Amino acid sequence: MADEKLARRYATAIFQLAGEGGAVERVRTDLHGFVAALRADDDVRRFFVAPVVDRDEKAAVIAQSFGGLSEIALHAVLLLIRKRREGLIEEIVRQYDRLEREARGAQTLRVTTARKLAPAELDALVAKLTAAYHTPFDVTQTVEPDLIGGIRITMNDKRIDGTVAGRLDDLARMLTTR
Repeated sequence: MADEKLARRYATAIFQLAGEGGAVERVRTDLHGFVAALRADDDVRRFFVAPVVDRDEKAAVIAQSFGGLSEIALHAVLLLIRKRREGLIEEIVRQYDRLEREARGAQTLRVTTARKLAPAELDALVAKLTAAYHTPFDVTQTVEPDLIGGIRITMNDKRIDGTVAGRLDDLARMLTTR
């Protein structure tokens, strides 16, 4: 919880700087790219979070390796190194995404199905939900074959379960309570 609060402060500062510079999307892309690079290579990740590596050396290596990042994103990463807060980077990116989504007035939407929906099916579903709730959505589609069939929709804290597995669970609960 304390890390989340601290990450939110960093993310807010980064978001404000990006907004002032008109680079909100570029900074978001760069931060995601940096985190993806950390996830892609265990050696890079270990180097980045290692407390025993000299801060100046670490900053120099990161600045040289990730020199293509926007100035705001690069300086944010270098600040984390200087303050020994490297472990916060993923939570900072999550909080930055939340701030960016709120600024656009969008909500998260997770669509879970037993098989991958065709792009046209997903687009039609999102269009109906956008019209019904009068809000844009950031969509994530996941596939869980255990659902058997149907669809589960999660919008922020709302959940609509129209899956076969969900209905079977409801039926089992009804039968055991009687």
